[in-house]
Amino acid sequence: MDSLQELFALQAALNDKIFAKRGITGNDGQILSMERLTALAKAGEGLGPNSETALWLRNFLKAHDDEARELYEELPWKWWSKDVLDLQAIRVEIVDMLHFWISLSLASGMDAADVMRIYKGKHEINEKRQDEGYSAQAKSGRDDTAVA
Repeated sequence: MDSLQELFALQAALNDKIFAKRGITGNDGQILSMERLTALAKAGEGLGPNSETALWLRNFLKAHDDEARELYEELPWKWWSKDVLDLQAIRVEIVDMLHFWISLSLASGMDAADVMRIYKGKHEINEKRQDEGYSAQAKSGRDDTAVA
C-alpha cells in the first residue's frame, strides 16, 4: 500500500469510528460508513442537494474551511510585531486540513488512485496553461472538465 492509499484507509477508519461512536446514521437508518458514502457518490444516484452525498460534502468542507481558518490564525500578519511562526502548530493545522480533504475526496467517490489519476490529468493541463501563457482572457470555457 502506498502512502496516499494508507492515508485514505486511516481516514476512512477514523470517520467510521466517529460515525459509530456518535450513532450517525444514513438515510437507510444504518450506521453511516465511508464505504457507503463513497459507493453512493460512485454510483451517481440521488445526488440532489438533500442527498447524503451533498450533506457530507458540505459537512467535510465546513470542517476543512474551519481548519483553514485555524491555520490562518496561526500566521502572524502584523509586520511591526515581534511574533514568530509556530511551525509545529501550523503543521498540525495543515494535517487537520488533510484529514478533511481526504474525507471530501472519499465522500465525492474518489479513492487514492482516483485522486492520483485526476491530479495528474489536471497537472498536465496546468503545465500546458503555463507553457501557453495562461490568462483569464485566453480561457475559453473549462478545459479541465475532461479530467476524470
